[in-house]
Amino acid sequence: MAETEAALRTLAHNVRAARTRAGLSLDELGRRAKVSKGALVGLEKAQGNPNFATLVRLADTLGVSVSALMEGSPEQRVRVVSADTVMPLWKGGRGSEARLMLTTGGSAPTEVWRWTLEPGEEYPSHPHQAGVTETVSVTRGEMVLVVDGAEYPVAAGQTAAFEGDTTHTYRGSGDETCHLIMTVHLPPGPA
Repeated sequence: MAETEAALRTLAHNVRAARTRAGLSLDELGRRAKVSKGALVGLEKAQGNPNFATLVRLADTLGVSVSALMEGSPEQRVRVVSADTVMPLWKGGRGSEARLMLTTGGSAPTEVWRWTLEPGEEYPSHPHQAGVTETVSVTRGEMVLVVDGAEYPVAAGQTAAFEGDTTHTYRGSGDETCHLIMTVHLPPGPA
């Protein structure tokens, strides 16, 4: 429980700081990110439990990565992160999940995600801000990447790249759990 409270305090601080840097009021951030002012007030007070989609919309609107909202300041030159130490940010009803492993620094950060997709389970993603590109590299199993309604099968050993500013969905396919690494490349923005 203490870890959850500490994570909420970090998230609250980072959202408030990013909103202030962007010069946005709570009303304006809420309007742009399609999040209620009440939810934002609660979030900045380290209350509530924002879902994954809300975090993505806030990060996109603020021009930062999701992990920039969630992480404290980097303490080491080299970070090594184990998947079992990172809480899933999304869990599907059949056991699929997505874990944000880390985000690189700099003016154009890259998020590194580990996903598992069970056969038939999918995650529909809303469009990201212009300039975001994604890659999915399947390490085991099969998936279908749906971009603008078109389906692209991606199997173990294959990587797909696409512009993330359109509707897209990740769907497990085949007979076994699909394991993949996804990277989200953010455009240069405020540091």
